[in-house]
Amino acid sequence: MNQAIFVGLSTIDIVYRVDAFPAANTKVAASSQSVFAGGPATNAAIACAHLGCHAALVSAVGRHPLAGLIRQELDRHAVRLIDLNPDFDDVPVLSSVSVDRSGNRNVVSANALRFPAPSLPVDRDLCRQAGILLVDGHSMPACRQWAAAAQALGIPVVLDAGSWKNGTEELLKCVDVAICSADFRPPGCGNADDVLRCLGNYGIRKIAISGGSAPISVLEDRRLVSLPVPQVHVVDTMGAGDVLHGAYCWFALQGLGFVDAVAKAAAIASESCRHAGTRAWMRDQPAGSQARGAAG
Repeated sequence: MNQAIFVGLSTIDIVYRVDAFPAANTKVAASSQSVFAGGPATNAAIACAHLGCHAALVSAVGRHPLAGLIRQELDRHAVRLIDLNPDFDDVPVLSSVSVDRSGNRNVVSANALRFPAPSLPVDRDLCRQAGILLVDGHSMPACRQWAAAAQALGIPVVLDAGSWKNGTEELLKCVDVAICSADFRPPGCGNADDVLRCLGNYGIRKIAISGGSAPISVLEDRRLVSLPVPQVHVVDTMGAGDVLHGAYCWFALQGLGFVDAVAKAAAIASESCRHAGTRAWMRDQPAGSQARGAAG
């Protein structure tokens, strides 16, 4: 199956490029500004779709005029939207992002906490067509519902583990693959080894922990591998983790093993850091090109 489902957050990202981050009570002039549809699940869905997947996004978007930007970008990248709250008419989630000359970023976002996402029935027909499902932990009730439905159908569930959120403990019971940031810390975990043990206690046998340009720790069935990350000239790290997750889903759908899929996804995520913003990398990665050589 070449269908993937992504469940979680949609935002509008307003991105400013600055020479240096402002100190308290100061102003800086941005050298450029851009506006993108963002959010972990959204960026991952767009990345996966660009690589050749039929992607669907389950997210709360609403009908405010600003939400049209999200819908337009999803349409442009052929990502199907299942809106968790189509009648919500308030401003969608906005993120203010500053990126400095070294590609470091600061983010201020309301996330999903201000956007109600009513509990809606899972589209089980769509689930049956999917070969993989990713949840990012935002809009947690929807993430749990869709993950449980996928698990019941034998569909692999991937967790984008960016941070521990209320409800993550229950969500982990439905997760087959966890791709974690270095900031992901379950309660009582002080380091990466603790995280690996904790997730293993939930029965998760495929775990990756990324840390920017540092090697990725990949655990599969008790075999731990350290994967080097391709080193590039970093222009912007924004969305690189989301690209990693979307690309992983694509390579997993192509039948690659866990370690190989993570390695290939990491190469694409690193490439994305050579470009400003979350989409510019796609110009050097022609749409669907990975379909012609995923196993190469």
